[in-house]
Amino acid sequence: METLANLESFVRSAETGGFSAAARRLALTPAAVSRNVAILERNLGVRLFQRSTRKLTLTEAGERFLVSIRDELEGLQAAIAGIGTDRGEAAGVLKVSMGLNFGADYILPLLPAFLARYPGIRPDWRFETRQVDLIAEGFDAAIGGGIEFAPGVVSRVLAPLHLIAVASPAYLKDRTPPIHPSGLGELDGIAWRSSRTGRIRDRLMRNAAGTEVVVRLRQTVVLDDPEATCRAALLGLGVTLNATSHVLPYLERGTLVRLLPQWYCDNGPISIYYANRTLLPAKTRVFVDFVAESFRRDRLAERFAGSLG
Repeated sequence: METLANLESFVRSAETGGFSAAARRLALTPAAVSRNVAILERNLGVRLFQRSTRKLTLTEAGERFLVSIRDELEGLQAAIAGIGTDRGEAAGVLKVSMGLNFGADYILPLLPAFLARYPGIRPDWRFETRQVDLIAEGFDAAIGGGIEFAPGVVSRVLAPLHLIAVASPAYLKDRTPPIHPSGLGELDGIAWRSSRTGRIRDRLMRNAAGTEVVVRLRQTVVLDDPEATCRAALLGLGVTLNATSHVLPYLERGTLVRLLPQWYCDNGPISIYYANRTLLPAKTRVFVDFVAESFRRDRLAERFAGSLG
């Protein structure tokens, strides 16, 4: 009878195309994954992979074996994860990626209550703006907006990612606020250049009536980080379009003012995403549920909705 570790090492290596990527997902060393696969091959008496310096390629026998065991392995892991959840024994390292400011403002404050409920979980959180590869980089979950989901990844919507126009009271002091999105182009603009594509996007603003207008900010200042554009607006450098979640604390304190309160840009949802549901371990399942429930309790979806004006 093969061990679960050997079978897991084989399946994850086949999915990710390498021992190193599989090791990150399984929280093992590449040498341990390679050893597990070698033991499996020896016990079966067949070679499952063709190995090269760059990647692993399944042999014909390996392809047949993967098809025959993958569903059964997922079912077994789901059963194990389910038992752990039923017994309240969610435990282990929880590796999550999220943006620095969003994570610090809305996710990190949940940690004391989360750990009080699940003391066996050890958070290993990364605060970064890039979209991570859950499987290849071994993350249990990630939180973000504007995500292009890869096959095998599922998501749970937390709130809308709406962008709204803001500026500081000092900047607006001697200026007449615009009454239409086209008027934003007459003000000093703090534009955001995507660090991934290098492009400055025009934005499509809409209102509750369904009217849509393309907005082109004047590129008075160009920055490559959304939080930096927010900070630049606080310094009185001009107007910027930023996520409601970023600017909400400053709006509530009165250090930023919303322009065009009936207009917003819809940039999709803010989601928590994770690998295939059937493989979800207890630690990930309880984290996803805890975050989603906290967002509902605090009505963050409503607070982040720029469409509410």
